Amino acid sequence: MRVMEKLRRGPARAPRPVGIVATLAFVAGAVLVIWSSYIHFHLWQKLGYRHLATIGPLFLAQAIAGVLVGLLVVGARRVWAALVGAGFALSTLIGFFISVEWGLFGFQDSSSAPYAQLALAVEIAAAAVLVVAAALCLVGSPGAAVARRGPTGVDSSRV
Repeated sequence: MRVMEKLRRGPARAPRPVGIVATLAFVAGAVLVIWSSYIHFHLWQKLGYRHLATIGPLFLAQAIAGVLVGLLVVGARRVWAALVGAGFALSTLIGFFISVEWGLFGFQDSSSAPYAQLALAVEIAAAAVLVVAAALCLVGSPGAAVARRGPTGVDSSRV
């Protein structure tokens, strides 16, 4: 199977119980990405991050982009969407670690800042759950989808 075909796989192509678990993982991963975005929006709106040059707009951008990524993950439910969501969560984590260790755009954050530990846990969970969702979509042989096709050549599990 070519890489592009693998990236387009979704839960409907996995064996039935695996597909159900994969769908639940997509939903959970999307919720976690959106939760992370909510935390960043709350920090921006209520805890003064909006007043920080560069960091403030980045927090708002993360909040907006995270909602869009979460909706994309749950809407598309494909391997590529899970990888986008996991990458988004990991990039947020990396930004936090850089900010804590060395500072970022003239701002140094702290791991003891409000909601820092919660955001850290949510982002790690989001990345892990979405990697699992992607892996579950790849379970099963490529012939499994062919076996479900009816006489018209349409995958009957997707109708």
